[in-house]
Amino acid sequence: MAVVDDNRNIELIAGHIEEIIKLLGEDCTREGLLKTPIRSAKALYYLTSGYRANIDAVVHQALFEHEGSQIVMVKNIEFYSMCEHHILPFFGNISIGYIPDGKIIGLSKVARLVNVFARRLQVQERLTAQVCREVERIVGAKGVMVVCDAHHLCMKMRGVEKQDSTTSTMDYVGAFAEDPALREEFMRLLGV
Repeated sequence: MAVVDDNRNIELIAGHIEEIIKLLGEDCTREGLLKTPIRSAKALYYLTSGYRANIDAVVHQALFEHEGSQIVMVKNIEFYSMCEHHILPFFGNISIGYIPDGKIIGLSKVARLVNVFARRLQVQERLTAQVCREVERIVGAKGVMVVCDAHHLCMKMRGVEKQDSTTSTMDYVGAFAEDPALREEFMRLLGV
């Protein structure tokens, strides 16, 4: 695996951002913009840190034996991501439920897992599916269901400019895919 030089990458990104600011017609030497390229590069690098995250390291030693077989649910995990089509933010909440098959995962690790996938250039549909599949893989759950509700600035700030719009996506595998009653129970627990 290649060694990532974070500082060098941030410097390179800052140089490109400076060029973009110039192309937009601004003067990068004016007081308010002097440090904008490097600040923006650091922010963008942080907002895409999911590319550089190791999922197994994120959940390290957070799997525990559990004999229960009922739904474990973590609701309303807030996330912030960047739309891969416009590189504008989208943000919202993800709720995750799974049916253990001998193991459970530490609750904070579920939220960290969401961050790994949210901190990439993303589309909401893929984000929802990736979280679902990864919880299934890590926990070995009998079933997983994920619901994601988000606001997209690419719809609010540009294009159709619809301020009250939200997007909902859902994905499920295993027992949730096989049993509509389980999906209904999940939605009931979610308060929908």
